[in-house]
Amino acid sequence: MSLPPLVEPAAELTVDEVRRYSRHLIIPDIGMAGQKRLKNAKVLCVGAGGLGSPALMYLAAAGVGTLGIVDFDIVDESNLQRQIIHGQSDVGRLKAESAAASVREINPLVNVVIHNVALTNDNVMDIFAGYDLIVDGTDNFATRYMVNDAAVLLGKPYVWGSIYRFDGQASVFWAEHGPCYRCLYPEPPPPGMVPSCAEGGVLGVLCASIGSIQVNEAIKVLTGVGDPLVGRLMIYDALEMKYRDVRVRKDPECVLCGKNPTVTQLLEDYEAFCGTISDEAAQAAQGATITAAELKQMQDQGENIYLIDVREQNEFEIVRIPGSVLIPKGEFLSGAALADLPQNKRIVLHCKSGARSAEVLAVLKSAGFADAVHVGGGVLSWVKTVDPSLPAY
Repeated sequence: MSLPPLVEPAAELTVDEVRRYSRHLIIPDIGMAGQKRLKNAKVLCVGAGGLGSPALMYLAAAGVGTLGIVDFDIVDESNLQRQIIHGQSDVGRLKAESAAASVREINPLVNVVIHNVALTNDNVMDIFAGYDLIVDGTDNFATRYMVNDAAVLLGKPYVWGSIYRFDGQASVFWAEHGPCYRCLYPEPPPPGMVPSCAEGGVLGVLCASIGSIQVNEAIKVLTGVGDPLVGRLMIYDALEMKYRDVRVRKDPECVLCGKNPTVTQLLEDYEAFCGTISDEAAQAAQGATITAAELKQMQDQGENIYLIDVREQNEFEIVRIPGSVLIPKGEFLSGAALADLPQNKRIVLHCKSGARSAEVLAVLKSAGFADAVHVGGGVLSWVKTVDPSLPAY
């Protein structure tokens, strides 16, 4: 459905702006009026990572007058495979600062506002209040639900995108005209059910595919042209090179934007709402978590342990803790791995960062392996504190 333009046009375009945006100006649907709306628009990108990189670059090139960047992370070498707004010389630099420098290089006419903070329920409402539209480039469920809730409560549209391996999704959530994110996903998935990109990987160019779609939708909403993805979920399969969209209807019983909402303010704890690990895993890990240094000490002292890596084969091939045996998490959840575990050794588990091994630990505890432990921080902690010569990912 076509919607009215989100913003009013600016008073005028300068001669330099006319020169720069001439290819927009000769498109009848955009023209002078549409470009003036882009100039007058204030857009916030949540995240300057995989999706935020192409989104910020093309929003800047398109002439969005004010671009906000909220990101508290620093550029890591592993980011460069997909986060194209950053370069080798930016490694170790604040992502928001690095992204802002690239935006200014693309278009010095854009006003860049840096929010070098973690987005929390203490600051999200104040930050969002200064913008017309939000572009969501986050990669975790807790922030996605917080972004959705803040946008709905403030009456602002936001463009959402998601990527994983070869698959991408995008939509525009605008409760005034259609569904919100909670209408599509009323509850977050169970902890550990959906791997993150850090666990499962993502094809680098997929970020450009979905990020550019987000910018396309942002331009449509800002200028009032075309048929934005309000009430539709776009699904992209890069392996099959297929796009399809699914109709998403506004849920009249939605707890946030329905007829009788019960969520009328931000939740106190979105991490707890989404549950990074299950209650069983958290309980199992209490008193049964060791550090990477403690594991090294166990190995040096020759303790009778059986070290199990619960990641996947491709992760195991990147980096491994010496002496570990690969048994992926799924084999524990199905019960297939339990029969072959040694009864005369203490089981020590690890994964990449500690979440998956905590879930497996809960399975082992319930199966009678009372003295089993897992390594907090996983192989990343081993690389950081025990053997920095190994690669991280």
